[in-house]
Amino acid sequence: MTRKHQPGQTDFKVILPEDIEWKSFPAFPSEARLAVVVGHPAEAGPYVVRVKVPAGTVLMPHKHPEDRIYTVMSGVFYIGLGETFDVNRVSPYPPGSVIVLPGETWHFHWAKSGEYGTQVTAIGPLGLEYRDPQDDPRHRHE
Repeated sequence: MTRKHQPGQTDFKVILPEDIEWKSFPAFPSEARLAVVVGHPAEAGPYVVRVKVPAGTVLMPHKHPEDRIYTVMSGVFYIGLGETFDVNRVSPYPPGSVIVLPGETWHFHWAKSGEYGTQVTAIGPLGLEYRDPQDDPRHRHE
């Protein structure tokens, strides 16, 4: 039986930290950065992205249709569950932690103690819906 490879995954390759291209992402606050590491998040199929969020930044309550696996790469990742941001409901996760977040789960992030970096593994297409449309950076210039 022949196994079909995912797009861009037919050859052995290595992505070094210095080769990662960080960019702004329209659905994130302007100071946050995202890097596509493997795959094509906008398409159906597996993908890996990294997210870097500077100190003090909050990603207000939102959800994703896809199940996600977060791996904390650096800093402390604070995440809370629920439809309303609540500083008393965030939990800290140090580097090396793995968080499994089922799709359609309302949650929020806070870079409470400094910059954090996470790696997200999921099966696309990537989606992001804010609980309050006013919190969505994509709607701020309308």
